[in-house]
Amino acid sequence: MKVLGIESSCDETAAAVVEDGRRICSSVIASSVEEQALYGGVVPEIASRRHIESISAVVRMALEEAGLSAGELDAVAVTYAPGLIGALLVGVNFAKGLAFSAGKALVPVHHLRGHVASLYLTHPQLRPPFLCLIASGGHNHIVEVQGYTRFRVLGRTVDDAAGEAFDKVARTLGLGYPGGPAVAKAAEEGDPAAYPLPTPHTQGRYDVSFSGLKTAVLNLANRAQMKGETVNIPGLAASFQNKVTDILSEKLCLAAGETGARAVALAGGVAANIQLREKTQAMARERGIEVFLPETTLCGDNAAMIAAQGYYERQAGHTADATLNGYASLPIEEDGPPQAR
Repeated sequence: MKVLGIESSCDETAAAVVEDGRRICSSVIASSVEEQALYGGVVPEIASRRHIESISAVVRMALEEAGLSAGELDAVAVTYAPGLIGALLVGVNFAKGLAFSAGKALVPVHHLRGHVASLYLTHPQLRPPFLCLIASGGHNHIVEVQGYTRFRVLGRTVDDAAGEAFDKVARTLGLGYPGGPAVAKAAEEGDPAAYPLPTPHTQGRYDVSFSGLKTAVLNLANRAQMKGETVNIPGLAASFQNKVTDILSEKLCLAAGETGARAVALAGGVAANIQLREKTQAMARERGIEVFLPETTLCGDNAAMIAAQGYYERQAGHTADATLNGYASLPIEEDGPPQAR
């Protein structure tokens, strides 16, 4: 089964064709990240405009690279939630038009489920169940993947997501956008013990919190400025990254140990962080738990992951009609948009 995936939840306009949920036939991404960097973060209106300008060409290129016409597809999958609503609607409406004109099934895909599916593209042998830490700019979840379309959230962020915290710290330290790679690069020259940073506590055993940690970095930088002192930027970047990756890897392994999971995985943009990958692998090895990591090229937003998850949603009968809408937020456990339930 060949599925075309369309992704437009944030600032990447992407299209890809995936066969049987495991093999990438094509993948095309047009990003407005360089333009967004001028503003220190994603401007929703700019993102939506760039999606409108790019989506036709991106989908055409994905079909051409796969050597297919729209009529040869088996389904059209599209991210419908969660994300920037204006950006989502560009992809959703384009997918509805394409599916209708080509007479193909329209498959709505939850963005976070797509991130989990990036693991199937990297590890064709991977099968549920397993635990997955999904960490990105807007989301932080520890999810029990019970089946390809069955998920149970064990823990989540109670405030900022890790990626969001990276962006804000990078802005505070003048490191640029996107924050994750910028902080990681600065941290290469720093001592992770240079600055003692707090470990935020949460009521939920597997929940995380990064707002206080982000504020601690901001306060350190502001106090140094007021005193006329120089901030050790590499040291502060390394200390922050070390604390975040400690929290994430420890929470995931704690959840695995207490639930008896024999496999854990990372997904989402923050899953590309080398330190997080290394710590997760080391902690899992100590406990005899298998680890699955996505290819770094599949950690950020892309359409291959949407097409991959679209295959499994189609197999489960989760399709939509022309009334499909976009949703800025929606739990990963939901099997479809509100009007379809």
